[in-house]
Amino acid sequence: MAPIWKGSISFGLVNIPVELAAAVRADNISFRMLDAETGSPVKYERVRASDGSPVPWEEIVKGFEYAKGQYIVLTEEDFKKAALESSKTIDICDFVDAKEIDPRFFETPYFMLPSKGGERGYALLREAMREGDVVGIGKIIMRKNQHLAGIHVVGEALVLELMRFSAAVVDASQYTFPPATAARPQERKMAVQLVKSMQAHFDAEKYTDDYRANLMRIIKARSKGKPITFDAPPPDTADGKVLDLMSMLKQSLTKKSGTPKTAARKTTARKTTTKKARKSA
Repeated sequence: MAPIWKGSISFGLVNIPVELAAAVRADNISFRMLDAETGSPVKYERVRASDGSPVPWEEIVKGFEYAKGQYIVLTEEDFKKAALESSKTIDICDFVDAKEIDPRFFETPYFMLPSKGGERGYALLREAMREGDVVGIGKIIMRKNQHLAGIHVVGEALVLELMRFSAAVVDASQYTFPPATAARPQERKMAVQLVKSMQAHFDAEKYTDDYRANLMRIIKARSKGKPITFDAPPPDTADGKVLDLMSMLKQSLTKKSGTPKTAARKTTARKTTTKKARKSA
């Protein structure tokens, strides 16, 4: 893939030439709007809200609605005045503990690739960041827009993630959340057991988009003129009723460990084995 951006990372007096390359790809299924009768693709038109008449591109300007129905029109000259001077350097302002950053700040990831001659500096920065377990925070200008950016170590790569500025992140204090005391001690103990029983190593291949897979099955079958059927979905248990948490926790733990009798047999077998081991000793 062609690089999206070329420039350098700067921290202190060290300057490392790098390139940005895509780290994720779009995986959605694209659809076109069609006329139901003829199957002809439907185009979108720019029309006046007042009378529905079309407006050519050259007659369109950009306006900011500062009050209901009241707009301030900005010209191309206004945008030029506000634009920042183009820069090809990502200046790292701070190195911070990754645990201190709210995940909501992170948006789009890119691989940072060392440009020719930058391999040694790239490795040096990566290993220093790995040892400190930190994220580099800086700013980058891409496509005339300034972004906050976080640089992480991922394996042997440095990954830059575009970040949201604080104004774009909603403060949690605007909502009300239940306190820790809302969870009863016994329920909490069983919930911890259930969480531990479900712990596993993260394997991205394990999680698939079932909706996308179903759509593709329908599209492929229809393209071949074949019918397709799906199994009936499992019943939805989320009916909005307040459930007995303790009962649900017990059922969940039983389901994870087997039936109560089986679990009891396992416990008895362990005790018997332990007693025999003690006698042998």
